[in-house]
Amino acid sequence: MRKSDREITAHAEVLKLLDGCDTIRVAMHDEPYPYVVPLSFGWEQTADGLFIYFHCAKEGKKLDLIARDGRVCVEADTLHGYTDTGHSVTADYESAIAFGRAERVFGSELEHGLELLLKHCKVDGYSAHECAALNITAVVKISVESITAKRRFKH
Repeated sequence: MRKSDREITAHAEVLKLLDGCDTIRVAMHDEPYPYVVPLSFGWEQTADGLFIYFHCAKEGKKLDLIARDGRVCVEADTLHGYTDTGHSVTADYESAIAFGRAERVFGSELEHGLELLLKHCKVDGYSAHECAALNITAVVKISVESITAKRRFKH
């Protein structure tokens, strides 16, 4: 990281950053250019690692690309506004970049991913079990292999 004074090194602070984001962007391998898509998401930290879940249609470009090559890059950010520095204006932000492997999940893990997504997105009144039973949604789990984060100003 070029500006190491902005790095968020405490893992709990990185998780707090993720919790404050409403959208992630996932980059996948495609030809001739990478394919990036904004997504709603849910996440969890367990003894086994950090996992990010998103949902999508049961068919489409995302699933095709992940099936071909599950390596992905995930970006999350929050813009708190802009700050006058006295000689210019700069962004007041927090952001994270993660690398990991994406795979489609099924059964109880699909339902678990939907539960995390509903919780993170603060959607009340829906049952992950009932949503899964509709059998119209795919769920993808990203197993995070590495993550870095930074912020411009302390919050």
